[in-house]
Amino acid sequence: MAEQVEVVHHTDPSCPWAYSAEPFMRALEWRYGDALSWRLVTIGLREDTADLERRGTTPASRVDGWRWFSETFGMPLLTTPRARMVASGRMCRAVKAAGLQGEAAERGMLRGVRMAWFTSLHLLDEDEALTEIAGAVPGLDPDRLLRDLADPAVEEAYQADKAEARSAAGIGAPAIAQGRASLFDGGARFTAPSLVFRYDGRTLVAGGFQSFEAYDVCVANLAPELPRRPQPEPAELLAEYPQGLTTAEVAQVCRERNDPADLPGTEAELARLADAGAVRRSPIGDDQTLWHAAA
Repeated sequence: MAEQVEVVHHTDPSCPWAYSAEPFMRALEWRYGDALSWRLVTIGLREDTADLERRGTTPASRVDGWRWFSETFGMPLLTTPRARMVASGRMCRAVKAAGLQGEAAERGMLRGVRMAWFTSLHLLDEDEALTEIAGAVPGLDPDRLLRDLADPAVEEAYQADKAEARSAAGIGAPAIAQGRASLFDGGARFTAPSLVFRYDGRTLVAGGFQSFEAYDVCVANLAPELPRRPQPEPAELLAEYPQGLTTAEVAQVCRERNDPADLPGTEAELARLADAGAVRRSPIGDDQTLWHAAA
């Protein structure tokens, strides 16, 4: 196999842009598989919500602000507001704590808290909620995760991630040029999701929310020799994702190379497969579906 392309993924589980880009991440994962080596950097957008509350943000107004993203990009949403405001700092720490159990556990925990953030009423800074989410991640020990949250090594890793995410004034110049970085006095922070691609001593930056084609062209320019898998059938794709996929994710990965994602057509095909017992479905958000491989 050709040498791997490193992908540094700057993200935060509470960012609606990052959530909306999940279908593009699945498409990259499918197309290149093990030829991409992912490294996760948690941005840590907020440690508390005091500034939001001073500006009048409430759980209800926050959900209202997410509606456009769901309507535009097709990812599920629960429009019932949470009981109170929650910041993402502890979620990010939980992701880093999961990383002590392996890369797959770290990515699975990110997936779990991100989906719960937009489709559940969980208070994701509380141990009970994090334990429940961790329990649904294959191979992740929830009790160990809670113990590891108190490990100074987790806090050190999280703070290192925050510092790296806020180093965009250097390597992130392309993101700044596109207006895809958050500027502050003396520096700049990568916005979510920002991907930094590295290969053979070269670096390309896709700052902030981009189309799948923007990410794909970065890989193609850095390593055109990488093997590329053709689009799968839905049941074949779902077999690789035990936590399930949304309709928008399946539609993005399974589309023909130059065709737009067809959410209605994909949903109809998935429903047909579910009726035939080839895939299974579970409810998520208001009235949407998370699709799984057949048991």
